[in-house]
Amino acid sequence: MLVPPMPGQKLGKCCLPLLENAFQVKVVAVDENLNVFYEDSVHFDRDLPEFGTQGGVHIHKDGLTVTSPVLMWVQALDIILEKMKALGFDFSQILALSGAGQQHGSIYWKAGASRALTSLSPALPLHQQLEACFSISDSPVWMDSSTTAQCRQLEAAMGGAQALSCLTGSRAYERFTGNQIAKIFQQNPEAYSLTERISLVSSFAASLFLGSYSPIDYSDGSGMNLLQIRDKVWSQACLGACAPQLAEKLGPPMRSSSVAGTISSYYVQRYGFHPGCKVVAFTGDNPASLAGMRLEEGDIVVSLGTSDTLFLWLQEPMPSLEGHIFCNPVDPQHYMALLCFKNGSLMRERIRDESASCSWSEFSKALQATEMGNGGNLGFYFDVMEITPEIVGRHRFNAENCEVSAFPRDVEIRALIEGQFMAKRIHAEGLGYRVMPKTKILATGGASHNRDILQVLADVFGAPVYVTDTANSACVGSAYRAFHGRSMGWGQRPLQGLGALAGPRGVEGQDWAVPVFGGFSFTSLPPIGPKPTQTLCSCILHLGSERGQGPLQNRVRLSTEILDKDVCVLRACRPGSAPQVGGGWMKSGAACSAGARG
Repeated sequence: MLVPPMPGQKLGKCCLPLLENAFQVKVVAVDENLNVFYEDSVHFDRDLPEFGTQGGVHIHKDGLTVTSPVLMWVQALDIILEKMKALGFDFSQILALSGAGQQHGSIYWKAGASRALTSLSPALPLHQQLEACFSISDSPVWMDSSTTAQCRQLEAAMGGAQALSCLTGSRAYERFTGNQIAKIFQQNPEAYSLTERISLVSSFAASLFLGSYSPIDYSDGSGMNLLQIRDKVWSQACLGACAPQLAEKLGPPMRSSSVAGTISSYYVQRYGFHPGCKVVAFTGDNPASLAGMRLEEGDIVVSLGTSDTLFLWLQEPMPSLEGHIFCNPVDPQHYMALLCFKNGSLMRERIRDESASCSWSEFSKALQATEMGNGGNLGFYFDVMEITPEIVGRHRFNAENCEVSAFPRDVEIRALIEGQFMAKRIHAEGLGYRVMPKTKILATGGASHNRDILQVLADVFGAPVYVTDTANSACVGSAYRAFHGRSMGWGQRPLQGLGALAGPRGVEGQDWAVPVFGGFSFTSLPPIGPKPTQTLCSCILHLGSERGQGPLQNRVRLSTEILDKDVCVLRACRPGSAPQVGGGWMKSGAACSAGARG
């Protein structure tokens, strides 16, 4: 925990962002210069053992149903605010607050709960006053995978998975809220009929601060299989396929940068908040992280962890059966995409053990010893069933475009890393992402400490790579959004407030390679960029890229082959005579059909 303010200390204007994820509730207070001066958290398992959670959740006997106690979240907020009060925190200096919640989780307010919210007594903690306000005491959360039947029902009602994805940004997923609501309606209709309002975790937290129901914001609402992402309204067809009277129970959605209202008088009287403190729309933790990492159009975050994850800023989305497209939490005219790959660091570690004597140093030497393009050899490695695409096994192709059973050790290592990053770029472009001249890649996670791996990432995307720590990104993003939302009330354009606060700053002409406000920073090192005359992938599945026009004699020409119905896997072959257009490569070899996705 950072040093808190002393009693009576004048803080000036500040904002209070909050984060609720599966494990904890966290608060980070920042001043008007976005400097963090206070942070603390309540860990559910440790600090609230009476709820009997493991990892903040209850895993039910079927192994599929996963829930969290609603009152545990409420009591955690009580605890964290009481701790701040005991330390002399000056709540009156808070101009605005916002927050982020774990995506997809849903809370079911019982009929009459709105009256309880509007008549809270400052003499009592929240959890004592709200314990009878929920028709479902344990909320389904993002780890739940018990709604496969409801997913198939929704897709069938909407004309198929692709049709649903085009409308809502994603095919039906078990954790998505619409399918969870459908399950509750089907299996517990009495509880559903007693429900007057359904909130996401984010809008639930905002409601606690408002003392009234907060609308669901566009960005977090995109993770429900219910919101039309282009029109930003609930899909009446999706609502009808899930449960009756659902539009009334959800309420209309709102822009993610909106001010939902002023803080409830409960907090003014109990904690000393300023009565004019604004509550800016809360959103999901992933959208808040996008804001916290200050992405702009064309930028990409590559998280290289146990699973690999991509965050993308999109202007023109192309919804697919893979990945997710959400409304952008910063710019309502744009979008964000999320792609997950299960075979991440564990796959890299396995190849390290097999081909580099369990040594990352030897692994790096292999990357240094092999040339970009790997002599035309390419591999794709899925030791566990992959998410994007759904495929398993190891697939190796030599320079003659023939599948082979093994590579030499050095070739194997480069084939793995190049293949992982090529797949990421192709799947990203399948959702509408395009590398731009100003594109920046932000790398995080364990593998981001390996410069040689990052060099391959830079070569594949043809863009500079920067290393960042994202530990506080969702909280910092909520702080940006709190200031941003309040600035909207001062007549600024949607991006003006956030841009002024969070725009990249340069050191010796190197943007982004400097510390960032709010507790996480970009490593101060020269950007790892493409080699001056070489770029591995000047263009993978689109034409006309201005990048990567260096004079390589032996470029790797990429093509795709459909291995299993709608699953496309990259292949590498020697450069042929396929024409080049605008500096990009035409697809050669076995091309994807129009309906297939990278």
